[in-house]
Amino acid sequence: MSDKKVFMCMSTDVIHGGHIEIIKRAAELGELTVGVLTDEIVATYKRYPLLSCEERMKIVAGIKGVSAVVKQEDISYREPLRRMRPDYVVHGDDWVTGFQKPVRDECIQLLAEYGGELIEYPYSINTQYDRLEAAARSQLSIPDIRRGRLKWLIEKKSMITCMEAHTGLTGLIAEKTVIMEEGAIRQFDGMWVSSLCDSTIKGKPDTELVDFSSRMNTINDIMEVTTKPIILDGDTGGLTEHFVYTVRSLERVGVSAIIIEDKTGLKKNSLFGTEVPQQQDTIENFCYKIAEGKRAQKTKDFMIIARIESLILEKGIDDALTRARAYVAAGADGIMIHSRRKEPDEVFTFVQQFREENQRAVLVVVPTSYNAVYEEEFKRRGVNVVIYANHLIRSSYPAMQKTAETILRCHRAKEADEQYCMPIKSILSLIPEE
Repeated sequence: MSDKKVFMCMSTDVIHGGHIEIIKRAAELGELTVGVLTDEIVATYKRYPLLSCEERMKIVAGIKGVSAVVKQEDISYREPLRRMRPDYVVHGDDWVTGFQKPVRDECIQLLAEYGGELIEYPYSINTQYDRLEAAARSQLSIPDIRRGRLKWLIEKKSMITCMEAHTGLTGLIAEKTVIMEEGAIRQFDGMWVSSLCDSTIKGKPDTELVDFSSRMNTINDIMEVTTKPIILDGDTGGLTEHFVYTVRSLERVGVSAIIIEDKTGLKKNSLFGTEVPQQQDTIENFCYKIAEGKRAQKTKDFMIIARIESLILEKGIDDALTRARAYVAAGADGIMIHSRRKEPDEVFTFVQQFREENQRAVLVVVPTSYNAVYEEEFKRRGVNVVIYANHLIRSSYPAMQKTAETILRCHRAKEADEQYCMPIKSILSLIPEE
């Protein structure tokens, strides 16, 4: 064996002949170390791994030619290259273009600093692997597997992001949108099925007018084509007896969590605040609803999150904190604190004071009004879930309106096609064939 040092990185939990061949060729160059990406990193840019990082490391360690296996905490090669200074980095040529290209570019730059070399082999197209990968992805949509993924992600990442989805198509956008930013791959961790968006897409007001059966149809449409965890906007939860049924139904189909707000009577959108009559539920009644919902659930994975409207209704931080303590004591897995102010100060104050006495409960924010806050700031303060609650539907409407106006104005579709319309082929490429 050559005294040269060789490094390559792996993320897959489905090993095929192409992987074995590239490992064999890499081992011929020298002493081969394989970096296995952590579960968090794999979930961030690829799919949720079916096998844990430890299990994948054992598999790779058993492959002939592998001298050492290390855990890799970042998709970037920066840390292993500066620590190991390998003579060669081996990779398939599938990262020459696409969202991984910046990782490749950085790798080449790092190797150049000390005279290392990148060796790329033709990417192996393996139809059997493609079938296995498709099967692995389909496993992720199974309710029992999907349901627990929200808790898993929060535990692994401490803070996650969710994008609103109201149709199968918007679910695919939330699922598949991926960018590379400063050496890291970014995508949304889950989806938020909003009552506002579910009502709006049907041309109905946001007053709990859309019944639960209709909302289940929306959930099913999204679930059929996606794998990421779903949080449902449950409005007030309805009557306690109905809420119990809702919990069981959502749990059965694989929804990860429901958020219910502590209001009663005819529901009005919270962003109206005190401009319209809105009645907050009593602490006792809402605690009873939470407790009954928790008693109804059959698995440990499902979460009930209590949304507090005290700040919306201008009742102050102390009232919000009193309610948060009571709701958690009643069994709520988390608290969503809501605000309609453009500055985040009152949300930050609540989060700080709540976290001083409770480190366990999940904290959720929906920064629709205070939209200038960066995610990292929320994470630093102890927020676990950031929900972008209605941005896909809000962005679609102006585009559709402009398209309609342009066609009327121009008496043809050419101008609208050029300015506002996505090519049909691009839409079709988003839609899965199976």
